[in-house]
Amino acid sequence: MQLTEKHREYWGKNLRITGLLLALWFFVTFVLGYFARDLTFSFFGWPFSFWVAAQGALVVYCLIIWFYARYMNNLDKEYGVAEGEST
Repeated sequence: MQLTEKHREYWGKNLRITGLLLALWFFVTFVLGYFARDLTFSFFGWPFSFWVAAQGALVVYCLIIWFYARYMNNLDKEYGVAEGEST
């Protein structure tokens, strides 16, 4: 099947947002987690490094999922491939 320019544009946008969100995930998981142990102040009675690992990262993961789902729903509607739409 030959991809049209519209298909290429759709997948290009999809790959760009996926790459951006994966980079954010990597940053939160590995970079912040690595450097958080050097943060020695207390946050809500717990060491900040613990809070980043146990709470902050989970919040960011949920926001990534929410944003991706919202973005892709809008992109699907824009390109006419949303669920329930006939082609």
